Amino acid sequence: MVLQKKKIGVISLGCDKNRVDTEKMLAIAGSFAEITNDITKAQIIIINTCAFLESSRKESVETIFDCNRYREEGCLEKLVVTGCLPQKYIGDIFDELKEVDVFLGFLDYARLKEALLIAYEGNRVNFVGKEKSFKALDRVITTPLHYAYLKIADGCNNHCTYCLIPSIRGRYVSESEEDILKEAENFGEIKEVILVAQDITRYGEDLYGEPKLVELLRKISALPNIGKIRLLYCYPDMMTDELIEEIATNCKILKYVDIPLQHADNGILKRMNRKGSREEYLALINKLKARIPDIAIRSTFITGFPGETEEAFENLKSFLSEAKLINAGFFPYSREEGTPAYKLPDQIDEKIKQKRLKELYSVQRTVAREINGSFVGKVIEVLSDGIDYDKQSFVGRSYFQAPDIDGKVYFKSENLIEQGKIYKVKITKSDDYDLYGEEE
Repeated sequence: MVLQKKKIGVISLGCDKNRVDTEKMLAIAGSFAEITNDITKAQIIIINTCAFLESSRKESVETIFDCNRYREEGCLEKLVVTGCLPQKYIGDIFDELKEVDVFLGFLDYARLKEALLIAYEGNRVNFVGKEKSFKALDRVITTPLHYAYLKIADGCNNHCTYCLIPSIRGRYVSESEEDILKEAENFGEIKEVILVAQDITRYGEDLYGEPKLVELLRKISALPNIGKIRLLYCYPDMMTDELIEEIATNCKILKYVDIPLQHADNGILKRMNRKGSREEYLALINKLKARIPDIAIRSTFITGFPGETEEAFENLKSFLSEAKLINAGFFPYSREEGTPAYKLPDQIDEKIKQKRLKELYSVQRTVAREINGSFVGKVIEVLSDGIDYDKQSFVGRSYFQAPDIDGKVYFKSENLIEQGKIYKVKITKSDDYDLYGEEE
């Protein structure tokens, strides 16, 4: 078999949901070839792409060109591009990106071996859109072994006016409860499972006629191998009293929730086609804090959306000061062709977007500095992620810190610290983003 002795290297771009797809594709690739972590030694390179924003498409194309250099400098024989970029733009890129030997969409990963065999016969392959679904429970985990992402749905029905996701990933499709539980069991003993989807709060609507996230959480919690559960991407209009109560009372669910609000001016929210208002968002935040006093709420916001006046921007800034979110991410609006917002009048100049972005980060730094400072002198539980050699320190996360997107806890210890174990750390110092301390 021509593929049996080949080494395959994989590059995953974009979000944590894309990472899960990559991990499933790695399991498929590993069934017929050898996986290598050294991309320079790979005869086959697979790039799982993102196409959500212009910047992510640019990164995808640049990565393709970078990897293609290994044809002369390294071992590369075949270059495979998968995921969102070909799914959305195959009509534009098949002839343009002749460096690529195989294109697969985000549902076509099971065709990888077949496509490569055709490519080794000397043909370029376009299998985008050949499959209508993709089901795989086996994965090669690429995160540290003490935590993993669990994708419970794909696609989106929300149709925010700035977003390409529905046109790339399609309508909201929930994974079956049976498959999710089996995948969670396959992790083995694991400290933290992070639930992801474009919107986890709508889980089950398409399968059962109503949201079933709470029921799913209870069943995942019942699995003896699961330590804690983290919830990412909960839409504000779906944060029901039942879900809030489950977060409050279920000891396996971390008291952390990521709620993407995107803005806090009612006029801009309406133009974005976002459900809810500034007043409703603040009421939700206050309800969460009242029911779960130690709740950590994270969110993301877009500035520079068409029609964002100085007054609308000031409304967003004042919301941040009032909401006092422990973590927040900010992005300049990206004008994406094919979205309703692309045609809206009153587009904002890029320089103004960048200026406003800096102001938002400044406001949030003030909030975060106050919250982080409140931990100084306290002892908190920290899940060890290993060693930061640059800082010459152990590093980990507390319950209010998700991997990659939030701050960290750096701590010293005279003892041997093992990755994936929980330690008690006394916080001695804080900054705008991270905490520092010593093991108790």
